[in-house]
Amino acid sequence: MSKTHFGYQSVDESQKAEKVAEVFHSVAAKYDIMNDLMSAGLHRLWKKFTLAQANVKPGDRVLDIAGGTGDLAYAFAQSAQWGIHPEAEVWLSDINASMLSVGRDRLLDRGLAIPCIQFDAEQIPFPNHYFDVVSVAFGLRNMTHKELALAEMARVIRPGGKVLILEFSKPDPLIAPMYDLYSFKVLPWLGDKVAKDAASYQYLAESIRMHPDAQTLKVMMEAAGFDEVHTHRMTGGIVALHLGIKY
Repeated sequence: MSKTHFGYQSVDESQKAEKVAEVFHSVAAKYDIMNDLMSAGLHRLWKKFTLAQANVKPGDRVLDIAGGTGDLAYAFAQSAQWGIHPEAEVWLSDINASMLSVGRDRLLDRGLAIPCIQFDAEQIPFPNHYFDVVSVAFGLRNMTHKELALAEMARVIRPGGKVLILEFSKPDPLIAPMYDLYSFKVLPWLGDKVAKDAASYQYLAESIRMHPDAQTLKVMMEAAGFDEVHTHRMTGGIVALHLGIKY
C-alpha cells in the first residue's frame, strides 16, 4: 500500500484522512480562538487580503473548500449578495463533520443559512466550470493527494474564474530559526493550555514543514491545469496566497 506523510510520520494513504479527521474533531470547538492566539490575529489580515483578491461580485457562485468555521464563507456571501441576488450561490464545505457543524452553527448565529456540504476535495461533487470563485484556506496541506484536489478545483472553476489557495509556506531564512522555535515549542504549549490537545498542534507544526513551498505549489497548480498562477508571499513567507486562473 502507498505511503504518505502525517506530519513527520509515514502512514498508509488510507489512514491519513482518518488521522487528520481526528485532529480536527479534537480542535473544532477551540479552532477560532486558537487561530487568533497562534497568529496574534494575523490570520484575519491574511484572509482579508484573500477576500480582496477574490473580488467576489453580486451573483457569483462561490465554493469555500475546507471552510472550517465559515469566516470566509460569510464574507463571500455578503459580497455575492447571497439570499438577495437570484443567481448567487455560496457553499461552505469541509471533509470534517465537526468543523462543518461548527461553521454551520456560527453562520446561522449570524443570520446566514447558506448550504453546507461535506466532501473530500479530491472528488468535488459539482459540474465542470460551475464556480466563479473557489477558495481553500489552510486546508490544502492536510489533503492526501494534493495534485488531485488541485485538478478538481481547476475542473469546477469557470473560464476566467479564480481559485485562491491560502496556506502556510516556507519563511525567509532570517526568521526561520525563530519561527521553528515558536512552532515546535509555543504552539503545542498553547494547544495543551487552550484546546487541551498538544498533539494536534504538534501535527500542525509538522504538517507545515511537509507542505510544498510557494514556488513548488505554483508549479503543481500549473501542472493541474491552471493557465496563470500568481503567488503572494506574506509575513516573511510564513504564508502564501496562490491565485490560479483558467482560460
